[in-house]
Amino acid sequence: MVRPRRAATTALIGSGATITGFYGFLIGEAMLARRAIGTSDERPPSPDGVYGDDLPGRPIRLLVIGDSAAVGYGMTSADATPPAMLGIGLAHVMDAPVEVRSRAVVGAQTSELMQQIAEVGDWEPHVAVIVIGTNDVTHQVPPGTSARQLGDVVRHLVEADCEVVVGTTPDLGSVRPIMQPLRSVAQRWSRNLARKQTVAVVGAGGRAVSLGDLLGNLFTENRDIMFGLDRFHPSETGYANMV
Repeated sequence: MVRPRRAATTALIGSGATITGFYGFLIGEAMLARRAIGTSDERPPSPDGVYGDDLPGRPIRLLVIGDSAAVGYGMTSADATPPAMLGIGLAHVMDAPVEVRSRAVVGAQTSELMQQIAEVGDWEPHVAVIVIGTNDVTHQVPPGTSARQLGDVVRHLVEADCEVVVGTTPDLGSVRPIMQPLRSVAQRWSRNLARKQTVAVVGAGGRAVSLGDLLGNLFTENRDIMFGLDRFHPSETGYANMV
């Protein structure tokens, strides 16, 4: 009776060691990917301002919050950033001036969105655009936790009579600096988070846009023009397609 127990114990220990080794390998891959991608605190010139100021009517107030994709990381001019592109496009569609304020932060996670909203004080936006999720994946925030936090943010804005549009987590399977098998893990995690985000956003009264479904194949097949120099963040063309 003792020998089977020892065999079972040995098998469990061996399995545990294999799992531990696998996760250790993934952590190592993640560190190498972050080193290859690099980070910077530099931001593009501020896109804040009024777009279409020659158009009639009172300005539509547009708030942009989120992570580096919302900031426009890597761009050297304000007009090349998503907030400016959104301001220009919305002014054209609505035939009205649009006042843009961007409070997105490079490296931000969903848990930081409320602080970004607080930074505009009593400036009450009519529309809010949120792009978030990538850093929740890379920092291994449980998808359920991340989605609930996003739902709370959307609900907060909707209750203040603000229309909310959320660009859900991009498909990280298209990012080449993330090596296999970590890339496959990141892809599954990002797709799972995007699905949970969609449910949370719609449930809170917002609108969700699946960036992974819309842009995943486009970025994968045209990565030479869709990604910037770090091969992780979008290029100006990539941001334009995102917006």
